[in-house]
Amino acid sequence: MKLQALSLIFLLCLNAHSQDKSPDPRKNEVPLPALSEWRASLIYESDVGIWTVGTLNCFQQYGCPDVFGLDDRGRCTILSSYSGKWTPHQTVEDGAWLGALCRVDLDPSLDGPEIYTGGKKGNLYQIRPTAHGGFDVRLVLHVPDEEIHTLVAGDLLPERPGEEMLLFSRSGLVFDVSAPPKTTEPFEKRLVARLPGRVRQAFLLPRRTAEPPWIVAACRFGAIKLLRLRRDGLEQETILDEDMGFGRIGIAPARNRGNDVLYATRDDGVILRLEGHPGGSWKREVIYAGPQGARGVVGGRFAADPAVETVAVFGYSRKIQLLSRAPGEPWRVETLFVDRDKGHWLSVAELDGRNATQELIASGYGGRIVLLARPPGYGLSDVPTAADAKGNPPCACGTGVSSKPDAP
Repeated sequence: MKLQALSLIFLLCLNAHSQDKSPDPRKNEVPLPALSEWRASLIYESDVGIWTVGTLNCFQQYGCPDVFGLDDRGRCTILSSYSGKWTPHQTVEDGAWLGALCRVDLDPSLDGPEIYTGGKKGNLYQIRPTAHGGFDVRLVLHVPDEEIHTLVAGDLLPERPGEEMLLFSRSGLVFDVSAPPKTTEPFEKRLVARLPGRVRQAFLLPRRTAEPPWIVAACRFGAIKLLRLRRDGLEQETILDEDMGFGRIGIAPARNRGNDVLYATRDDGVILRLEGHPGGSWKREVIYAGPQGARGVVGGRFAADPAVETVAVFGYSRKIQLLSRAPGEPWRVETLFVDRDKGHWLSVAELDGRNATQELIASGYGGRIVLLARPPGYGLSDVPTAADAKGNPPCACGTGVSSKPDAP
């Protein structure tokens, strides 16, 4: 009889658990299993793959960076944070995948910067946050028979007033996009280059002179290029030209040196470190022979000791891994997180001030945006945390499973 009662209690508990609603990041922080003493949490869950993810500053009144995700159904979701909770805001719904996004003060008829996004259909949208927490969205440009893969924006041509935006298409066309003086007029595009294929990721290098800034680009056609906008077109310089497509490109934090340090992923899983500067030579170093299909690489401060160089990678293996090298030592690799499906994008961010390191944001085929962070107090000297408080009851939940670094 006692056994039957215990069995009944077990079934009742199991049934009650099965009827619980799924954890909702809009209401509470939702932890996920992580490794190597990192903490993982769910920011957002979609019903399709999320191809691009990153941070923005949309809602100045909230005082916290926002996160965006571009998904396979053409939705641009912007998420605002409040004490571990994430509120999604839907903006563009284009019906087919979006992949490119940038924030730039391009439109002279509007105050402050705008957000632009585009994708498979060749439609370029302008997104503007409103004072009441919503968004104004309008279609500003269509590129016929082309997919929009990458957008790069900023003060690309200092001799010209305002800021500029370059649009990279699937076939390799590069357009200089400009806004009209009045909102009622259409945007214009000027063809500035024809590349051999598409640019998968690109961003501005730190600017050191009054000259136009250089853009570094990872290209599907097997090149890492430096590009610079000129009035008469696009200046080009090739860092690498190899017999394998490049997928993603990242940059190391500045360390008061004359050279830039870049990290590049090849489609065969090779991760490269490149050190040099525009107009000079670049040193090429293989730092990881990883899984096929690398689709994310970022440099950042991810170790307590700032002298340790750290690089995070993500891709079709589903694993987010950390490469690290202390001065005078070889590169090491450890797995931080395993997603439920193939990875597609990885970004570095500062979203948790309770440690001395930066955070990672990841997305991909699994339809989730995941945040990875070091635990509170990590890298901070003589700073107590909630876990140090006297009187805390024992807890076996932990923050993740500790693991030793994998073999290089």
